Amino acid sequence: MRSSVCLQFTYHHCCLCDRRISAHAPMVVLTIRNAHKRKYALICLCILGFIVYRYYGTPSGGRRMSRKVGLRANSSQFTLDGEPFRILGGSVHYFRVPRAYWRDRLMKMKACGINTLTTYVPWSLHQPERGVFNFHTQLDLVAYINLADELGLWVILRPGPYISSEVDLGGLPSWLLRDGSMRLRTTHPGFTEAVNTFFDKLIPKVLPLQFKKGGPIIAVQVENEYGSFAKDDSYMIFIKEALQSKGISELLLTSDYTKTLKSGGVDGAVLSEGPSFSAFCQPNSPTVVMDYWTGWYDVWGDLHHVLPPEDMVTTVREILRRGMSVNLYMFHGGSSFGFMSGARADPSYRALVPSYDYDAPLSEAGEYTPKYHLLRDLLSRYNSVFPDMPALHYRESYEPAIMYQHLSLWDALSFTEGPFKSLKPVSMENLPVNNGNGQSYGYTLYEATITSGGLLKSGDNVRDRALVFIDRSYIGLFKHKSNQSLQGQRTLSLLVENCGRVHQGRDLDKQHKGLVGDILLNNDPLRDFTIYSLDMKPSFMDSLYQAPWKSLPTTPSFPGFFMGRMFAYGYPSDTFVKLLGWEKGVVFINGLNLGRYWSIGPQQALYLPGPFLNSGINQV
Repeated sequence: MRSSVCLQFTYHHCCLCDRRISAHAPMVVLTIRNAHKRKYALICLCILGFIVYRYYGTPSGGRRMSRKVGLRANSSQFTLDGEPFRILGGSVHYFRVPRAYWRDRLMKMKACGINTLTTYVPWSLHQPERGVFNFHTQLDLVAYINLADELGLWVILRPGPYISSEVDLGGLPSWLLRDGSMRLRTTHPGFTEAVNTFFDKLIPKVLPLQFKKGGPIIAVQVENEYGSFAKDDSYMIFIKEALQSKGISELLLTSDYTKTLKSGGVDGAVLSEGPSFSAFCQPNSPTVVMDYWTGWYDVWGDLHHVLPPEDMVTTVREILRRGMSVNLYMFHGGSSFGFMSGARADPSYRALVPSYDYDAPLSEAGEYTPKYHLLRDLLSRYNSVFPDMPALHYRESYEPAIMYQHLSLWDALSFTEGPFKSLKPVSMENLPVNNGNGQSYGYTLYEATITSGGLLKSGDNVRDRALVFIDRSYIGLFKHKSNQSLQGQRTLSLLVENCGRVHQGRDLDKQHKGLVGDILLNNDPLRDFTIYSLDMKPSFMDSLYQAPWKSLPTTPSFPGFFMGRMFAYGYPSDTFVKLLGWEKGVVFINGLNLGRYWSIGPQQALYLPGPFLNSGINQV
């Protein structure tokens, strides 16, 4: 008996995921001559079909089909793959959102009508030390971009190297400041060499994710708002060539304030406007507002900033009415966990709070706001197919965390790296710690012996705030410029806090922290310091488990470490940590640094995502 089975598979354009599959994809034709082998052949065909599907149909992670024409700026409009295209962008930073919530936040953005994700890349987080790189877990940029691809979002990548973004030093690593001649954001050899080293690690990771290689990246931004800095005419050319020489082939953009738009541009890159928009149109190019601010950030000691929803949507409506493209900064701000927050310098130094809620359409905890609903209604006129809005995560109020153990600062000093002896004060960046990379964040303790009383002057050499002790008893506070009166021969201690480096402006080279110059006693500089680095890194916090903790006394000494527990039953939910009666400090949950708290506000509670909690006991 003869039997024949002929099976044919062809693969064409897949409209759902917008993956164009060649009509010349392999045709599978199989004739089965022996009936008794039919069963095994069909099993093999099923396996083969699955492999072919994965090979040609997988949106991300598998083989990608190349495209010839990417995003282009033609006269009055953008085109993508030869078709008219409008950028409806939204900024969501992977480093400000718990990885477990990446999908949730991007799905909510997609459900609002946004078609393009924009994200910065923080150099300082990806390269905390020279030669040490981190692109894993929370900082897995490739996984984040692949997720956007899976969800049908295009991506505009903003790799810096300077990003501003209200992060410490604008995202530049503090170890750059160890070079006494450093000129950040210029073609200073020490800076360009470091940029090239970072790009050599970063760019190869994103090359396969470019649009013309089948990925979602449709454009790459060159630096960030350089027109307001503009110290080196060759710098933007260097950054552009560094990107292109390493394989970036998609459309290049720059972003600047309207008044400094052209001074921050570079040949071959489309100029885009920053936080405001005007009637400006560059010849033969469409206009895009790359950073329309949906709100604003907050600084300690100031009011919480809001932008009325109606004002935001009115402006976005006008941008779209003019046929322009837009990116909403931020669509979802998230949180500047740990010591990530920057500071502003003008008109005076003010440190930023850890919340990056930004009064954005999606709140810090990922909840819908009136802005979200108004925006979704507006964008529905430009995008007829909307996914459903994802359900919100449950939020819960837990019982208070009870502090039951105490460790004084002085008992913790033996667990630091050091101490170090120095004739003169040394800034934290120049301390011989962290494999010669200096101290980036946290606190530094300086101790010296004084032989007489008198007037202690800090000049402008305390960065940013110092608690002053005599024989380890607290006597007062130094800010940037302060004086204190002292008496007798004692041990003088200054615990200096880095409250955050300025994230923008023309003085980035001067953002050293700790003691950056002499402290004067009766106009004579103090000498012979013993210095302790308290960077609060996970390794240091873990080492404190071996410290001599004591039961919490009735009147504990400050500053100090306080340990307690909170209980989360079942699957942990999102919550907020409110510190009633506490003055100033940092909160760690299960060893993770949530960020700083300070009673002066405006922020009164720290966002604690459910994924940071364990079911059961959690250490605070």
